[in-house]
Amino acid sequence: MKRSTVKVLTLIVALGLVATACGSTNRTTADTLEGTTITLVTHDSFALSDSTLKAFTDQTGVKVDILESGDAGTMVSQAILSAGNPVGDVMYGIDNTFLQRGLDAGLFEPYASPALSDVPDKFKLDPQHRVTPIDFGDVCVNYWTDALGTAPPTDLADLTKPEYAGKLVVENPETSSPGFAFLLATIVRFKDWEGYWAGLRANDVKVASGWEDAYYSDFTAGGGDRPLVVSYASSPVAEVVYADPPVDTAPTGVLADSCFRQIEFAGVLKGTPHRAAAQALIDFMLTPTFQDDVPLNMFVFPVTKSATLPKVFLDNVTVTDTPLTLDPATIEANRDKWTARWSEIVLG
Repeated sequence: MKRSTVKVLTLIVALGLVATACGSTNRTTADTLEGTTITLVTHDSFALSDSTLKAFTDQTGVKVDILESGDAGTMVSQAILSAGNPVGDVMYGIDNTFLQRGLDAGLFEPYASPALSDVPDKFKLDPQHRVTPIDFGDVCVNYWTDALGTAPPTDLADLTKPEYAGKLVVENPETSSPGFAFLLATIVRFKDWEGYWAGLRANDVKVASGWEDAYYSDFTAGGGDRPLVVSYASSPVAEVVYADPPVDTAPTGVLADSCFRQIEFAGVLKGTPHRAAAQALIDFMLTPTFQDDVPLNMFVFPVTKSATLPKVFLDNVTVTDTPLTLDPATIEANRDKWTARWSEIVLG
């Protein structure tokens, strides 16, 4: 859910992992961090439950000011402008579609958290540990089940068929993170991705500027006339959690063939004067307290093997074993060319 652009919360950094690593030195470390204030730079979809924030406060005296900086792309672009002299100490929410841009700009200091032993290698995209994987999610085509009856699409290629004409809304990849992820999905999936998008345009695809407009204005969920939308694998979970009146089964389904994997990372910003506190915050993000809290607050999956998903998540989420992926360096090298060509085909 969107929040105000800048807000300040009092968080506390848990030092349990530091205690394990340092044994009897833990009290000295805690004393060193006591009274420190650090700033967490993040996107405006950052959310945690009140109980988690209270747990932070109960465990240590380190305060964390949260600076929300728009979406992931805007956050990274703003951080690059102050590289080496950062406005914060830790960044959370840079994903694999913007990761290479942040690494190339030298935004982060290397730090290998001891808790990485609980994270599968497939999420560790930076061997230098300049960033730490925290959570992941899949951008996928969603469909409103009742509107499509017994004939939902089963393959990404189906969306160009006549029976789905005028039924799909997507987000502009130049202005939307899920929109860009879906463009990447088509580039990975189709050798002639340009021809695929020409087919979508001929099939009356609608383009929205962002996810909220697409989902809550054009998609059936918001009263729109489009039963197909680019959203997330976890969107059906949200449909159940926020349903009024309550429902037991999500009214939406997910086209698993369309899912592009997004991994979110956190990193210590280079130039921070509070390195120890920043590293401790990274450690905390991999603890059960944080990992178990993100699914029903940000509707993403925790990355640690020991994390526990709530039942409503397990009952309603779609997870593909073969998500579409693309190397971050390849994404960054081709981003402008791909989005410009998309604009010519779909909007030109």
